[in-house]
Amino acid sequence: MANFVRIYRAITMNYMRFLFSILLVILVVSVVVAQEQTIMVMEIKSEIDPRTNRYVELAISHAKKINADIVIIEMDTYGGILTDAKEIVDRIMQYKKPVWVFINSDAASAGALISIACDSIYMAPGASIGAATVVTGTGEKAPDKYQSYMRSIMRATAEEKGRAPRIAEAMVDEDIAIDSVTEAGQIVTFSTSEAIKFGFCEAKVESIEEILKRNKIENYKLERFELKPSDKVIAFFLNPFISGLLILIIIGGIYFELQTPGVGFPLLAAGVALILYLVPYYLNGLAENWEIIALFSGLALIAVEIFVLPGFGVAGIAGISLTVMSLILIMINNDAFNFDFVPANELLYAVAATFGGILGGIILLFVGGSRLHETRFFKRIALTDTQEREKGFTVSAAAQSMKDKTGIAHTVLRPSGKVMIEGQLYDAYTRGEYIEKGDAIVVLDDETTSLRVKKA
Repeated sequence: MANFVRIYRAITMNYMRFLFSILLVILVVSVVVAQEQTIMVMEIKSEIDPRTNRYVELAISHAKKINADIVIIEMDTYGGILTDAKEIVDRIMQYKKPVWVFINSDAASAGALISIACDSIYMAPGASIGAATVVTGTGEKAPDKYQSYMRSIMRATAEEKGRAPRIAEAMVDEDIAIDSVTEAGQIVTFSTSEAIKFGFCEAKVESIEEILKRNKIENYKLERFELKPSDKVIAFFLNPFISGLLILIIIGGIYFELQTPGVGFPLLAAGVALILYLVPYYLNGLAENWEIIALFSGLALIAVEIFVLPGFGVAGIAGISLTVMSLILIMINNDAFNFDFVPANELLYAVAATFGGILGGIILLFVGGSRLHETRFFKRIALTDTQEREKGFTVSAAAQSMKDKTGIAHTVLRPSGKVMIEGQLYDAYTRGEYIEKGDAIVVLDDETTSLRVKKA
């Protein structure tokens, strides 16, 4: 009995040791897997504008999708549009997990605001942060109402992230003096060491890997956010030069469709070009709804001038003006008709692209229009042969030409009726004149099923 008890205890102890070993292995593996963190890196290395705004929106959405534990922004910008910077700040502050910024060169103006909104700031040697005074598109200091708005945003953002709000304001307002920090008349711009000293930088680093090492993050997966091919295509069509080419295709396509109705291809090309022109600007927040409505209203007025009110009157002038204006406004980030914060070069590019496309379209109409019908491609999609009477093509009621023949009005023509020529009755019409029954007539044209006649 004693031997049985000893054997039972031995088996039990061995089983317990084996079970403990299995549990220990599972625990270690779980800890190792749990410690692996997903780090997503995104870049802000251009002007802060609607394109950057959309890039950040897509990046933050991707970070949520992959459940990134930490988002790191690699920053190098001289600033940009305040409204877009504010939206970027809101997206960063709404992200539930840490967002860090690595300033590898400059974080000026709107870039400083975005950096202050992050949970941690790291700067490379020789980097700078500050100089957040609001300027207009021409580079001049904006009116005080804009400076006041920027000061309030900087102050509130700094308070939320535990940084000195007064120093944040001094990055905007040169009249603010802070002991041991800045004197009146100077905008605060910190170097890396100064930013560390005054609490606007955690440490000086030279790479993202060094940031992770300082925070004792060893087991991680680093993922750099990149735009999808479709988003890259959208960015490509935001180029003013490409926009000018699309405008050219729109104008040329509409013209050639009017010249050769029923072909369809020119109109299809114009429609595709219009979509490629509008969609990228709309998705990036540049094209407002009212600007798109103005564009289509202008095109509608031009169509009315062509098809309903032939000539060149009020509808045509208004349509052309509205179309040109909307094409320009769609390409720039104006606030209604406020161009204060539209960089002068962007406005110039938009005007040049629009008028360049229109001028190119006009040149295409005059130079290419006369040669289009001679091309092999055009002959494949359109009927270019002349259907002459001598070749057997006719819609006339007579087998032979009736032009210049004479007869009498068999009925009253006002303006259509019947005429008698050489003992045969024919349908006929006048150019608008009234002809009594029995009056002598002469045939002017017989190209249709009715003869065009006049009083002899």
